[in-house]
Amino acid sequence: MLVRTHVFVTGRVQGVFFRAETRREAKKHNVKGWVRNLSDGRVEAVFEGEDNDVKILIHFCKQGPPGARITNADVIWERYSGEFKDFEMRY
Repeated sequence: MLVRTHVFVTGRVQGVFFRAETRREAKKHNVKGWVRNLSDGRVEAVFEGEDNDVKILIHFCKQGPPGARITNADVIWERYSGEFKDFEMRY
């Protein structure tokens, strides 16, 4: 089943390659969407793909790459749109 999530990650998530590692994981699991830093220090991401693959990305966001310290990850399930052709880092 194809699903979509919108994720907001709080903690030490900027300056630790969070976006780059999220993109790497997304491409590895054929998940489409994007990830970006927010001005308030959080990371925001949208994932679309197969249910299990998206859940792998959510799990990654709750752990983060080495150097990250996650204090919270809010996951909002949304309606799948199919609007993405790839996964990108946004600025």
